[in-house]
Amino acid sequence: MPYVVTRSCCADASCVLACPVNCIHPAPGEPGFGTTEMLYVDPRTCVDCGACTTACPVDALKPHTALAEAELPFLELNASYYKENAHADRAPMYVVPRQRRLPVGELNVAVIGAGPAGLFAADELLRHSGVRVTVYDRLPTPYGLARAGVAPDHQDTKLVTELFGAIESQAAFSYRLGVEVGTDVTHADLLREHHAVIYAVGAATDRRLGIEGEDLVGSVSATDFVAWYNGHPDHAHDDHDLGSERAVVIGNGNVALDVARILTADPDALARTDISDRALAALRAGRIREVVLLGRRGPAQAAFTVPELLALSALKDVDVCVEGWPADLAADATEKTRLMAELAARTPVEGRRRIVLRFLTAPVRIVGDGSVRALDVTSTTLGTDGDGTVRARPTGDIRTLETGLVLRSVGYRARPVPGLPFDEDTATVPHESGRVEPGVYVAGWIKRGPTGFIGTNKTCAHETVESLLDDFASGRLTRPVSTAGTPGKALGLDAWRAIDREERATGEAQGRPRVKLTDTESLHRAAARAVPAVRG
Repeated sequence: MPYVVTRSCCADASCVLACPVNCIHPAPGEPGFGTTEMLYVDPRTCVDCGACTTACPVDALKPHTALAEAELPFLELNASYYKENAHADRAPMYVVPRQRRLPVGELNVAVIGAGPAGLFAADELLRHSGVRVTVYDRLPTPYGLARAGVAPDHQDTKLVTELFGAIESQAAFSYRLGVEVGTDVTHADLLREHHAVIYAVGAATDRRLGIEGEDLVGSVSATDFVAWYNGHPDHAHDDHDLGSERAVVIGNGNVALDVARILTADPDALARTDISDRALAALRAGRIREVVLLGRRGPAQAAFTVPELLALSALKDVDVCVEGWPADLAADATEKTRLMAELAARTPVEGRRRIVLRFLTAPVRIVGDGSVRALDVTSTTLGTDGDGTVRARPTGDIRTLETGLVLRSVGYRARPVPGLPFDEDTATVPHESGRVEPGVYVAGWIKRGPTGFIGTNKTCAHETVESLLDDFASGRLTRPVSTAGTPGKALGLDAWRAIDREERATGEAQGRPRVKLTDTESLHRAAARAVPAVRG
């Protein structure tokens, strides 16, 4: 009875280390670790001991006999990985790193950003004795996109926050939440108070389309839309008109699929999640029956992952259609195209809501008089550059899709960090293995761009922390000369736990995991009810 990984997991290698027969890959040290969509269990060598599922912090591993109907495709997905990645020698490739001998004295590090990248960086640092970490975040709540980016119907993915809870519970960890670097405290202040600063600030804005009509009312970034339905304080009180029968999402990555699922979901099902109450009310009153996702290129170049496509294909009350299949593309070219070919062969059910994956289609202009009324699109053909890059070329034929909501989902983009260099082309801070200069470091999307998964941040953080510790060991870091202290508005771990308790308690009364507090004032009121924790 083999165990099965059932989604894009956190890939933190806990299960790899727990497995006594080395049947989970790619492991640390192997090609693909931290960058593949998920980890995979080899059914030929799994001995059904269950050690992996005990070690997994996000409950991603299950015995094959316990799989729900929607999870059954993961059985074949796990097995098929080994057809191309046999790992025939079964030789363990992970070596537990030897703990460094750091110079005598405490190492104080500030981490800017309390999302996955920042918390994994904190975890890497706290593996070494004599290190103290202070994590800053602009918001009164931590966890970044794990709280405000993961779709509310993916509650299992949010289980990674239990791992973050263990990280923040360590004695040498502290928060300064609700503190904006550059406004409440400066880069220079941080350097005076700490040996080093790691910026893990993510990519807070979206990429623009650069087409006519992009600024009309009803033309929205998927980044802002996701923040709205997840109750992010910056966008929780936005209004979105869901009164048209069709919405169009430009882009076909995982975020685009998330948005499409939420727009077509049964509001009664969403009412059992942690979705924003304001968004839930809007979805109940909305009229959207069809969501069209546009991809400039073909199915083979689609940006969404196989686990997310499997989740889409498992929807019971929503039809998923595929349009724009290149004539020269074999349906079984990859696992992803095979799944899409199966979707394309399905017969739609009259009256159901629909999600349409439309490929070889590019936006031309958004049409409207003050607000969105339609989107003009053109078909495309594919060509290959000399470097092998497949590009879409518009044909010039124009068709019109009537819609009142256009969501652009063509990628995230980081903002410049005050006091740090910035590459406008890549929207990243230039660095060498995470080192901007001795004492200043980057991790996460501000370091590598908006790529990878939650688990990717772990290996990214490890590289950055190794550079920082190298600098500390060689005497290249400057000792702190100031203890300016916490800005008066800062919230600590006790305050966050008070917010968490209130949200969970309200959620429990309604049969939900939590009811989020979505404005700064209510968050601070809940924080004021904090009871100091006893560490020890």
